[in-house]
Amino acid sequence: MDPLSNALSLLKPKGTISVGLDAGGDWAISFPAHEGIKFNAVMKGNCWLTVEGELEPRRIEAGDCVLFTRGYPVVAASGLGLPAIEAGSIYNGAVGGMATCNGGGDFVLIGGRFSFEKERFAQLFAALPAVIHVRGASRQAEVLRWSLEQLAAELAQDSPGSSLMAEHLAHIMLLQVLRLWLESSEDQRGWLGALADARLSRAIAGMHAEPTRRWTVADLAGLANMSRTTFAVRFREVVGQTPLGYLTNWRMQLAANLLQSTESNVRKIAFSVGYLSEAAFSTVFQRALGCTPVQYRRRMLNTSNNRSL
Repeated sequence: MDPLSNALSLLKPKGTISVGLDAGGDWAISFPAHEGIKFNAVMKGNCWLTVEGELEPRRIEAGDCVLFTRGYPVVAASGLGLPAIEAGSIYNGAVGGMATCNGGGDFVLIGGRFSFEKERFAQLFAALPAVIHVRGASRQAEVLRWSLEQLAAELAQDSPGSSLMAEHLAHIMLLQVLRLWLESSEDQRGWLGALADARLSRAIAGMHAEPTRRWTVADLAGLANMSRTTFAVRFREVVGQTPLGYLTNWRMQLAANLLQSTESNVRKIAFSVGYLSEAAFSTVFQRALGCTPVQYRRRMLNTSNNRSL
């Protein structure tokens, strides 16, 4: 797998929700802070979005898609300055996966929300902006609209395999947005930003392909076809951490996934991510995630059990 595929494979979207909006006349709706990420696609009309923390409202139009990565409160409105009603007042009465405001007819939006393990998503995609606006003319917007329509259909029909289909659609939508961001962002930071740099991306691909290898900075600089010093400086400038610091973080992400998804003992997991000593692995894991491997596994198990109740 390439590095982006590696990272996405560790994300297991849960709690999929798909409810659309059909609004008419003058309207304004206040959406509270939410967990996870939200995808929205405008199928008809246009509206203004005011996102907490953003200085200026943004206008979205038919064909556009929007990804909200931080869960900040949002006000959507047909015009600026209108008094907003709480989203729950209309969404609680949604019929057939569609909420109606003022009789509908002028503006139609479909959406999906996915919850990921918060810490893992934050560590992998911290560089993303809070809002990513995908213009309707782009190829990615076409894929996102199709995916959201499929998601709505899957959840409405509740066919066999719907939960797995929804999980795959979440990955498809997130991948398309990430590709667009990599292609268009002028200030790309974090490990995602490094993927847009042909030289740095080769080093990251090497670490992802062989996480257990005893990499040195010189080895990685060789993959990038750069001098050791230039590579180290450039890597830290873009990614925000040293090359070996990134390798350690990636190993801990892999270990966290194994602790959550398998019953392998800590010693075996330590070896599988490049550590010969369980004690050394546990020390690094606790430093990176704030708890021991055993505590992490127990916490993830409790979280999973609570979701199933």
